[in-house]
Amino acid sequence: MIVLGLTGSIGMGKSTTAGFFAEAGVPVYDADAEVRRLYASGGAAVAPVAAAFPGVVEAGAVDRDRLGARVLGDPEALNQLNAIVWPLMSAARAAFLADAAAAKAPLVVLDIPLLFETGGERHVDVTVVVSAPADVQRERVLARHGMTEAKFVAILQAQMPDADKRQRADFVIDTSRGLDDARAQVRAIITALRARAKQGN
Repeated sequence: MIVLGLTGSIGMGKSTTAGFFAEAGVPVYDADAEVRRLYASGGAAVAPVAAAFPGVVEAGAVDRDRLGARVLGDPEALNQLNAIVWPLMSAARAAFLADAAAAKAPLVVLDIPLLFETGGERHVDVTVVVSAPADVQRERVLARHGMTEAKFVAILQAQMPDADKRQRADFVIDTSRGLDDARAQVRAIITALRARAKQGN
């Protein structure tokens, strides 16, 4: 089974690209979705996050905007949060991979926004970076509800530069040319990797 690490900076179209892999029948582990589950009412991260960051939990769930305001731009607070969340996510990811292996999936995708920043590339076989020109990225991000220029800059500072990610990647998907083009790029990668998986059997 080939484990593909999918990543990309904010506004590059990573979530849409992950959807194209799922659309093609590839099992996808979505790190962002896992965080949402952990932060939702009854989620395993709610109690420890509430203890570490008083005031960020409302109605039994973590308010991500409040939490973001507490940790963004504060490396010590961010490290404290990561120490809570990462072990929980690691367990969920391991369960996903075990299920995929049991199902004999030839290819799986780990959709992880901070793949390179956290050293996650060491645990995958292939890396794919989703990218777009900086002006396209900026336009997409600033169109999001509640996004400001200052918040965008702070997020970028917490992420590895796009150029560095592209240099490290085995494959780069350019999402600036429309959905059909991006979907075609995804399918070409799947075809190449499934052929590689067959050769390895």
